[in-house]
Amino acid sequence: MIYLVLKYLHILGATIILGTGTGIAFFMLMAHGTRNADFVARTAGIVVVADALFTASAVILQPVTGYFLARETGVSMMESWVIASLILYAIAGLFWLPVVWLQIRMRDLARMAARKGTPLPAAYHQLFRTWFLFGIPGFGSVMMIIWLMIARPLLWESE
Repeated sequence: MIYLVLKYLHILGATIILGTGTGIAFFMLMAHGTRNADFVARTAGIVVVADALFTASAVILQPVTGYFLARETGVSMMESWVIASLILYAIAGLFWLPVVWLQIRMRDLARMAARKGTPLPAAYHQLFRTWFLFGIPGFGSVMMIIWLMIARPLLWESE
């Protein structure tokens, strides 16, 4: 029974990370496309909350459930697919943490522009480009981790 609970929580965490990331990207892209500072500000505000509630919770849950799942099933933490997953998880985190800051900053700049009735400033657009570019390796890493969890390929011989 413990195995099924751990597996369920691990799959749920992966789904939340992937789903929330996809949703956040979609809503931010759609809001950005309007160039409407008030709409961008409100959307970015919701995105920041969603990242804090859902993504952050799942990010904490994943390594915990993964460790206990590996222990419960006897999978070595030295398996090549496990090591690759952990490396990709670190890469995703290295890109996700700045993205959270970028989203907060974009929200604040959009709020300021909305209050003043001015267009989104150049600084917002620069942050958006960085946010978008950081999403590629961050999101790509998560996609690869999910494949590794499912396929469990032997990537190299472990000792």
